Amino acid sequence: MPTATSRVEDAVNRRRGDLVELSHAIHAEPELAFAEHRSCAKTQSLVAEHGFEITTAPGGLDTAFRADFGSGPLVVGVCAEYDALPGIGHACGHNIIAASAVGTALALAEVADELGLTVVLLGTPAEEAGGGKVLLLNAGTFDDIAATVMLHPGPLDIAAARSLALSQVAVEYLGKEAHAAVAPFNGVNAADAITVAQVAIGLLRQQMAPGHMAHGIVTDGGQATNVIPARAEMHYTMRANDAASLRDLERRMTDCFLAGAVASGCDYQVSETEPAYHELTPDRWLAETFRAEMVRVGRSPVSAELEAALPLGSTDMGNVTQVMPGIHPIVGIDAGGASVHQPAFARAAAGPSADAAVVEGAIMLARTVVALAQEPAERDRVLELQARRAS
Repeated sequence: MPTATSRVEDAVNRRRGDLVELSHAIHAEPELAFAEHRSCAKTQSLVAEHGFEITTAPGGLDTAFRADFGSGPLVVGVCAEYDALPGIGHACGHNIIAASAVGTALALAEVADELGLTVVLLGTPAEEAGGGKVLLLNAGTFDDIAATVMLHPGPLDIAAARSLALSQVAVEYLGKEAHAAVAPFNGVNAADAITVAQVAIGLLRQQMAPGHMAHGIVTDGGQATNVIPARAEMHYTMRANDAASLRDLERRMTDCFLAGAVASGCDYQVSETEPAYHELTPDRWLAETFRAEMVRVGRSPVSAELEAALPLGSTDMGNVTQVMPGIHPIVGIDAGGASVHQPAFARAAAGPSADAAVVEGAIMLARTVVALAQEPAERDRVLELQARRAS
């Protein structure tokens, strides 16, 4: 009789055409955070046809869903992302994430009863902006889940991918209008406040700790050159190796924002634009099991030493891995040297290597979950951690 690992691999291969078609369909109609209505519907359609119980809009998020199959005590989540980027579409390859997650869930459903599994496919919107997984965590959507897996495309194969903690803010300055030529001395220039703040941030960079990053844009700098602007706004993203270090960077950046207000005479307000993202902390056993799967299918994951030195951007999956065992490996695609968030990567995300990543990624994730279910010590470990969370 075929083993559970071989059966999930066969299940993915049988559905190769459907999975690739799903990836291409999502890629062809990119949708932004919290507006992924077509992508959300496409992602859940295949599992709905195969007996998954669909819960729409968990946590009150219209473009989220939860699809359950089985009744086993080991509840494993598989995250699907499907939001795109403004202007450059699926340059982060979330179409690949969604299709591989569907393939993983469908394959695991075929062995759920014999392995004592409940398979949960989670449609998680707004990873690029908005923190969909954080909102779902806070709403209790993950409460009964013992471990969560997903993958992400990139230029390299990385089994134990790590990420940076992140927070994003809007900084608004309020001054006073005046005619820029007739009576500029009657104005309080909000755009000047932004200039001072950005100069302060630029000078701060020399003293930033390793791993600290700050990058921002001006979203409002005035409406006419001959009017002293009474309002100006900028958005800034701050990143650090972990949440504790991020708090230190936020404190120093807040002083730079204040400097702009003091120097210009403006009032100001700093507001968080979305939930903070924590650092990605992959579960060691799951990551090493996935690494072995990468090697088995002929991939060459980077070394553990390089992984530790290569944190990759930021993701709300980091928040999930702070709560439960989870992994977010990177599966490499050929983008001609381009990396994520570049137009060339968007084009590659519907190419032959992306299609291979969908299929191989689903196989590797499914086989990793099967290994977890069949290894008594690891199964007991994640179940015990979930029981502690629930108590």
